[in-house]
Amino acid sequence: MSGRGKLRNPLKTARGLGSAKDGTHHFVVQRVTAIALIFLSLYVLGLVISWIGGDYAAVRASVAHPCNAVLLVAFLVAMFWHAKLGLQVIIEDYVSHHGLALASQLAVVFICVLAALASVLAVIRIALGA
Repeated sequence: MSGRGKLRNPLKTARGLGSAKDGTHHFVVQRVTAIALIFLSLYVLGLVISWIGGDYAAVRASVAHPCNAVLLVAFLVAMFWHAKLGLQVIIEDYVSHHGLALASQLAVVFICVLAALASVLAVIRIALGA
């Protein structure tokens, strides 16, 4: 490093380097989905326990109730979004080969979106009796 580089202000040296200012948003969204999942998981667990011993018609009627359908869909969206965020961090931290990391990130997004869509569609189909 030249003599001029040593005299630079640390902020000026770091400007334009490092974070793309996306890390804080990612951190906050991951925590928000985690908190939402605490409450939604308890609700879904209670709902599933209430189905024990019930027949298909009773379970379908329960899922068809608007409140239950909305909360089930919210649970599914939060769960797959949280999974995508967590897997993204793991890939960023532990996959060093750029091509493999990019392919892994794309696969995670594709699989999470596909699974979320299939799950939401299943809830809608059960709720509508299709």
